[in-house]
Amino acid sequence: MKMEIKMETVVKRFRDYISFNTQSDEANDKECPSTQGQMVLAEHLAEELRSIGLTEVTVDEHAYVMATLPANDDGDAPVVGFISHLDTSPDAAGGPIHEQIIRAYPGGDIVLNKEKNIVFSVADFPGIERYKGQDIMMTDGTTLLGADDKAGVTAIVSAAEYLMAHPEIRHGKIRLGFTPDEETGRSADRFDVKAFGADFAYTVDGGELGGLEYENFNAANPTIVFHGRSVHTGDAKGKMKNAVSMAAEWQQMLPAGEKPEYTEGHEGFFHVHTIHGGVETVTMEMLVRDHDRAHFERRKALLDDMAAFFNKKYGEGSVEVHHRDVYYNMLEKIEDGNMCVVDLARAAMEEVGVEPDVQPIRGGTDGARLSFMGLPCPNLFTGGANFHGRFEYLPLPSLKKAAEVVLAIMVKVGQTAKERK
Repeated sequence: MKMEIKMETVVKRFRDYISFNTQSDEANDKECPSTQGQMVLAEHLAEELRSIGLTEVTVDEHAYVMATLPANDDGDAPVVGFISHLDTSPDAAGGPIHEQIIRAYPGGDIVLNKEKNIVFSVADFPGIERYKGQDIMMTDGTTLLGADDKAGVTAIVSAAEYLMAHPEIRHGKIRLGFTPDEETGRSADRFDVKAFGADFAYTVDGGELGGLEYENFNAANPTIVFHGRSVHTGDAKGKMKNAVSMAAEWQQMLPAGEKPEYTEGHEGFFHVHTIHGGVETVTMEMLVRDHDRAHFERRKALLDDMAAFFNKKYGEGSVEVHHRDVYYNMLEKIEDGNMCVVDLARAAMEEVGVEPDVQPIRGGTDGARLSFMGLPCPNLFTGGANFHGRFEYLPLPSLKKAAEVVLAIMVKVGQTAKERK
């Protein structure tokens, strides 16, 4: 039986979700959710899930939504979960969103907002040309669109709704989870893996058509503190120790070519992204990234060696390195007996006519942290592109395919379990 989700279903649902302004607030680390709009959408989504027949629908005080699509098969299929996030990036304006559909995109530049002279330039974003002839949703150029990750929410809910409307399609128990504050890096903090109760899961939070990701950076966000000594500039010779100069020297000592602007694929990097202070004290925020755990540890060790060099040169206590690991490469957990989860996703994609595009993530996902919390969790595409900015776009056929891939996985989990018996 061919399973096909209607285009109008996913478009209508996506439009509904983006009408809620759910930008998270990175500065608000005292509350969860960090913005009230996320709770408003969580309550709305929970009511929708109940209306389509899902059970065990819960919303906790932090806007985590969970629900169950009950099994209608007597088999012993594992419980599969699907997870996406409710918040949108704070990196660009989040609403009100004025979306538009570019029908049968003919190619070339697109005038998003004539009044404000906002033009989507193909020279800047040539990747859009691969979607010529397709309907593409964008905004008027004043806000982001919110496909990250409301396209993921749309895909999951649309697939669940389809199965509820077609009880003749047999499947095992399926769990759905929707989280707040993913864009601030805090959404996995309060995710209750035990309560979720899945054997494995997929985050639906990737980019363009075909994306299948199960390898990400190991990540550390160290803070470097430089301690100087301020002396009146007229009498500074031999006395002043300038923390600003030390910070500049530190940046120059980092390995040449190992910075984000020079790296790609599996190549790791050091990245200085924030510096503030003066002669007396400078604080530097860094990112350290590498897919290989051993290389990752060597990168952190290099910072310690650099600090030792500075402390010998400028005096003990001149430089402090405060290490903070953020997440690790989920590949460790996927390769440890869980590659069948990836194989299942590949097969589902191929079944619905999508060619899998397996690439290492040059970043992280909730799935990385959840995998280390005991829930193997690769990442699936949503169809969107240019996330976190006002030139974000969503080819609508890709959104439809994202929903159909989720649907195919939901069904194949039970089929695969039967085949193995």
